[in-house]
Amino acid sequence: MTKFASAFGDKYQANRKNLLIRSFELGGHTFKVRIPLVAESEEIYKKVSEPDDETVEKIYVEITASLRKFEKTQTEDFKFTDNDILVEGRSMREASKNKAITEARITEFFKLLVPELEGASLEDLTYTDIQDEFPISVQMQIVEKIGEVISPTYKEARGN
Repeated sequence: MTKFASAFGDKYQANRKNLLIRSFELGGHTFKVRIPLVAESEEIYKKVSEPDDETVEKIYVEITASLRKFEKTQTEDFKFTDNDILVEGRSMREASKNKAITEARITEFFKLLVPELEGASLEDLTYTDIQDEFPISVQMQIVEKIGEVISPTYKEARGN
């Protein structure tokens, strides 16, 4: 039992989960979001800001597959280095990392959604699952709404 549970009693303990859940509506559906604790937020930040090399490499191979046919005919637009392809001066390896960061952010935020069905869980959710269900524009809307719910702005917190 925590200090708060001891201080506020059984009613607090029974309603604690409700304190950590907020909701938003999108497309006529009400989504519930679990507010992460500080340690969970830090873990999410780490997963998002430091994508694993294997994921970045997989994305790199996917997005550069069609460019490899230009390797023998390099131009100003397509430059091949030892471990990267530059398209109009932009690194495809960096683009792969940014895509991995975006996918990780979407996945981690979607995992904060509270399933409506008893016993359902989103802990093993993958980006492929999300991609199969929602187009990127809807994914970004949901992530934005989740972000607003878990991190209200100062103005919203003050009620102005």
